[in-house]
Amino acid sequence: MIDVVVPEEQEGTKAVVRGWLKTIGERVEENDPLVELETDKVTQEVPAPATGVLTEIILDTDAEAEPGALLARIDPAGEASEPAKAAEPTKSEPRSPGTAPPAKTVDKAAVLKETRLSPAVRRACLQHEVDPASIEGTGRDGRVTLEDVQRVLAEGPAIAVSSSVAPFAPTDIPHDRMRKTIADNMVKAVSDAPHVTALFEADFSAIAAHKAAMKEKGVKLSYTAYIVKAAADAMAAAPAINGRWEEDRIAISPTIDIGVGTALGDKGLVVPVVRDSGSLSLEQIGAKLDQLTTKAREGKLDRKDVSGGSFTISNHGVSGSLLAAPIILHQGQAAILGVGKLEKRVVVRELDGQDVMVIRPMAYVTLTIDHRVVDGHQTNGWLSRFVEILEHWPAD
Repeated sequence: MIDVVVPEEQEGTKAVVRGWLKTIGERVEENDPLVELETDKVTQEVPAPATGVLTEIILDTDAEAEPGALLARIDPAGEASEPAKAAEPTKSEPRSPGTAPPAKTVDKAAVLKETRLSPAVRRACLQHEVDPASIEGTGRDGRVTLEDVQRVLAEGPAIAVSSSVAPFAPTDIPHDRMRKTIADNMVKAVSDAPHVTALFEADFSAIAAHKAAMKEKGVKLSYTAYIVKAAADAMAAAPAINGRWEEDRIAISPTIDIGVGTALGDKGLVVPVVRDSGSLSLEQIGAKLDQLTTKAREGKLDRKDVSGGSFTISNHGVSGSLLAAPIILHQGQAAILGVGKLEKRVVVRELDGQDVMVIRPMAYVTLTIDHRVVDGHQTNGWLSRFVEILEHWPAD
């Protein structure tokens, strides 16, 4: 027998079995997707380590999967049992983008017999009465994933805005696995590290001018790209900001790997990492951010996309927040940068020796730190350098 085990690299997060892609008695080929594991960050497929027959499933759907735990066993010399005959998929009319699946009665028996659906996908299709045959799968070999079902459910017809306010209809929201894991991680982060927050204000006039000039050249950049670049360059002012607390030392990361919080609506938050940001140009950072954000929104992030960050940025201003403090530290990191909403404000500047009131694009920026690792002097030194870089961005 060949053991199938949970991968060791889980970045300290809990994993659960999201769904089995094969059934007991089914023949599998080496590297075939065998089971899906889910953490608060990503969903990953565990491939079959060898060719054979799946003879035993040790951890079933919804079971916690610790690194190294036994998931299943494969018999390389076994013989596959006769598979259940899958029902012919129901033909459906092509669906134009942005429209919800047609309202019709789903053949539940056919869904239950469809062997290419994981248990999680099968449950979602039955719960929401979605015909899996009408969904274009993005998984391996065109397989329908849970993200595909969720995408189809989200692609409904536009809701007309009513002049009347909808009545308040309170309904309990049951916890999903991602929300529970995020909650556990947040509580642990607060209990382990003493959080302290410093607040500065940044003038984005130079960034706005450079961003507009780059756009005229055909290079479209987000404000987040500038923030990541400025944060990476500011690390020289206080290297411990890019470190972490260890029992015998403060460990400084050899590379600046910056995670950027990306909201997934009601599903929570993921933090894809722009690796070695200190060695990347502004344009390279912008391209990497676009790639990671797209993968996050499509539910296609790999474990390597969200692991190993040494510093985190929470750009909560994109959703309208002026200020959020403190922002909970990511476990294993010494600091997190918060950036508030960019808005025009009246500020006082000196011009020709006189104080004048001018209108500038301003934003509050905070740095929440692990006070075991850095003190107020280093925190303020880092923020001062970060703001200086933003406000004196060179014009091309």
